[in-house]
Amino acid sequence: MSSILLLHGPNLNLLGQREPAIYGSHTLADYVKVVRTLAEDRGCAVEDLQSNHEGDLVDAIHAARGRHDVIIINAGALTHYSWSVHDALGAFEGPIIEVHISNPHAREPFRRTSVVAPKATCTIVGLGLRGYEIAARVATTRSSQR
Repeated sequence: MSSILLLHGPNLNLLGQREPAIYGSHTLADYVKVVRTLAEDRGCAVEDLQSNHEGDLVDAIHAARGRHDVIIINAGALTHYSWSVHDALGAFEGPIIEVHISNPHAREPFRRTSVVAPKATCTIVGLGLRGYEIAARVATTRSSQR
């Protein structure tokens, strides 16, 4: 069975409560459910982790090596400055899908830089829940090709 690691960075545990005009009313559980349901329907297992701590995400990426086929990551604010996440992703041999609920390019200037993007196979932005569905479709297609 193929396996996907779904990672969420800082503050994403507050989805549905934090800045609903930007992030909408869906909760983190809603996002995880969309990925899990679609992936499992396609024969892929999903492990998910949300952490407000950079090192937890780095540890999860390290542990994914040889264990998961694909990583889907929304690194939250770490997207813009976490070189440790960048380097950890560089050690992962499978596809990496960067996803963002909002469009960071249409927001504050500091959000327009992603240190995750250079390590990502693709980036999906600004599509909310639909973006996660697309990421799951891409992930299940990619993992089945390995």
